[in-house]
Amino acid sequence: MRIKKGDTVKIIAGKDKGKSAKVLKVFPVKNKILIDGLNVYKKHVKPKKQGEKGQTVLVPRPIYVSNAMLVCSGCGNSVKTGYRLGNEKKERICKKCGAVI
Repeated sequence: MRIKKGDTVKIIAGKDKGKSAKVLKVFPVKNKILIDGLNVYKKHVKPKKQGEKGQTVLVPRPIYVSNAMLVCSGCGNSVKTGYRLGNEKKERICKKCGAVI
């Protein structure tokens, strides 16, 4: 998976198309990512104690990785990523400007 926790991504499909935000969690087995403040749905929560009221909570849901593109820190565009071996480490690079992501 080319997207990791903490990366900034731009949504390219779905109801939040065009918005960008930070990745909170990655689910590599399901091929999904959880993004901060995007793909938010309402969830009705029952009261926990007697006398409390139930409430509606906004909960972010995971989206497929194919619906998001990584935003390059160098050029600021949504880009495809490549890899190169440098300093005995495999590092991600931007295909447009060549900067290390």
